[in-house]
Amino acid sequence: MSRTSSNAPLRGVKVLVTGADGFIGSHLTEALVREGADVRAMCFYNSNGSAGWLDQSGDDIRAAIDVRLGDVRDARWVEAVCEDVEIVFHLAALIAIPYSYTAPESFVDTNVRGTLNMLEAVRRAGCARLIQTSTSEVYGTPDSLPIRESHPLKGQSPYSATKIAADKLCEAYFSSFGTPVVTLRPFNTYGPRQSARAVIPTILSQLLAGQRVIRLGNLKPRRDLTFVSDTVAGFVAAARATDVNGETIQLGTGRAESVGDVFAAACKVCGVDATVEQDTARLRPDRSEVMVLQSDPSFASERLGWQAAVGLEDGLAQTAEWIERNLASYSPECYAV
Repeated sequence: MSRTSSNAPLRGVKVLVTGADGFIGSHLTEALVREGADVRAMCFYNSNGSAGWLDQSGDDIRAAIDVRLGDVRDARWVEAVCEDVEIVFHLAALIAIPYSYTAPESFVDTNVRGTLNMLEAVRRAGCARLIQTSTSEVYGTPDSLPIRESHPLKGQSPYSATKIAADKLCEAYFSSFGTPVVTLRPFNTYGPRQSARAVIPTILSQLLAGQRVIRLGNLKPRRDLTFVSDTVAGFVAAARATDVNGETIQLGTGRAESVGDVFAAACKVCGVDATVEQDTARLRPDRSEVMVLQSDPSFASERLGWQAAVGLEDGLAQTAEWIERNLASYSPECYAV
């Protein structure tokens, strides 16, 4: 039986985070430990025994996490790691849109089959809830703004197509088997630990490395930018909420900033003057580029009691501070696919 409620503490609740070694997953894992949850962290198998960004967590956090190295594409392993778990946060995915043009089959294997494996494991283990991680990219360039959860889905990249498929599997398992799944649809999350493939680390890492001609792609696309602590708070709220199984809920600020606007704000935060040089290698195919993503956060407020709290300038400042301390993790002179 689910122990979730709108105000329920997560202390002692056994949770699993897939993709815990990644950007959002590592922040979520740390937040769940601070909530007092009993946290199992699924990280992608590697021969170094690394738990990704969790390797940088404090000793107290690491000591509280049950780290399991594996792969969501392995159904038997996924079933084993879900044993005795009450709430599963499913974040493991391939996410780089340019790479999905090159290796679409790997996106199908990880994002679609991996989600199918999670759904089957949750169903067999009798977990109280699966929280599926979607993406605003599933909307493509929208027909109307702001985008509501009911907006039609458009696969404008192989990546977005696989996420649509994963979301629809969740919908089907709820309808067909009563699998207790809620789908969260974050808009563009940013913050410390984000990889250089995303636009904000791309801009900040070049600025902080001393470059004053910044190489970017298209400056016109607009995105709803949500700081990682706000996105994590949405996941925690979804774990606590009642009567949300079967729902899809967006996590966004309700505002949209162009890449050009973000560049100007980043220059201000870093206290430098710089110009942009367009790098054609960074441009998406015309029909694949999503020109604007802007959420309507009202449903998240109604169902989860959630709203974004961190403004763009504050979020950029926190991100810049972290990137400056960790600049060796980036290669500003290279285009990260």
